[in-house]
Amino acid sequence: MADYLDVPPEVLVRLRPICLGLPEAYEEPAWVGTRWRIRKRTFAHVLRVAPGQPPVHAKEASVDGESTVLTFRSRSPELEVLTDTGYPFYRPAWGRDVVGMILHADVDWSEVAELLTESYCVQAPHKLVEQVRRPD
Repeated sequence: MADYLDVPPEVLVRLRPICLGLPEAYEEPAWVGTRWRIRKRTFAHVLRVAPGQPPVHAKEASVDGESTVLTFRSRSPELEVLTDTGYPFYRPAWGRDVVGMILHADVDWSEVAELLTESYCVQAPHKLVEQVRRPD
């Protein structure tokens, strides 16, 4: 097993209240990094990438150095808008509704909260989605 970089604690501190504030969401270690799930469906995954590590994420994120990346789910038309925008967003080659985001130093955490709330709503059962407060 390769030695992967740990997600910076300050990133986890920002993501936890967003993700764990959603109905029945839980956190667990992923094969690399940390993920948040609803039932058995992942709606957010954060990890560190470095050149070539982990290979699939490093290739898809196209980063030159070490970076923290977040993957989440989205629906059309937002999916196309995000992935057509370019940096900090990218479209991983796996999953038809997956979006990647490089969490740069001046990331807008309000935007991240909105994106992860929507990602949760893509993955969660309808009864749980009805409990989520979303911006208009």
